Amino acid sequence: MSDTIFCPGAVVLDIKSQDKADAIKEVVFRAQVFDCIFNKAQLIEAIFTREEEGPCLGHGVAFAHGKTPEVPEMKVALGISRQGIYYASPHTSLVHLLFVVATHPSMHLDYLRKFSILAKMARRESFRREILSCFAPEEAASELQRAFSLCRGIAG
Repeated sequence: MSDTIFCPGAVVLDIKSQDKADAIKEVVFRAQVFDCIFNKAQLIEAIFTREEEGPCLGHGVAFAHGKTPEVPEMKVALGISRQGIYYASPHTSLVHLLFVVATHPSMHLDYLRKFSILAKMARRESFRREILSCFAPEEAASELQRAFSLCRGIAG
């Protein structure tokens, strides 16, 4: 399993969209990490289909997943919303960190391993605070990779 998951172009700062569907689309289209995906509409449709099974969220963090044969390995982007996204409904807590995950359909085991690490990261309040304090995409990507490597070592 590769130790690098957050490469340049993985972070989208200041998401403008305030609802779940628009925020997911914004991250998919703005994150350079997804530039390798020609059919972004297919990825978005796969994410929305998966979202119908129930969102994975908590502590102001949400994960949106989709499978596409256009990625050779798992790609992850993080959208940061300072104002918050109404992810489930206007009556639930706002999402400030939206992870969008694209994975190849055949990479199930690698996906599960990496997603487990991402979820462990997101549960840590100190991680969430640190990411929300970043004001440059490179700074946030560096912090994401540092936290991922640290959690991977703990999970290892």
